[in-house]
Amino acid sequence: MATSIRSIKSLVPLLDRVLVQRIKAQTQTASGIFLPESTVKELNEAKVLAVGPGGIDKEGKRVPMGVAAGDRVLIPQYGGSPVKVGEDEYHLFRDSEILAKINE
Repeated sequence: MATSIRSIKSLVPLLDRVLVQRIKAQTQTASGIFLPESTVKELNEAKVLAVGPGGIDKEGKRVPMGVAAGDRVLIPQYGGSPVKVGEDEYHLFRDSEILAKINE
């Protein structure tokens, strides 16, 4: 998806959408050995950067979002809408597609 977005801060999700950035896996082991990029798997963990105001139910009431900006979440391996800004890649998911919220 080619976009002309200059900064990710200018992107505001609509309705029940959640903008996330995947957390990169560590390329170094605890003992200090560096791993090649081909052996490092993509994590299903992401940081929430922005959330929409929430969806609207059949009665016209706003449904509150389950996550907030700054939360760490578990996302599906595949899915979401990719958004590329410069060299960084972000994803837009629906609130219902977020698998879990990580509390630490």
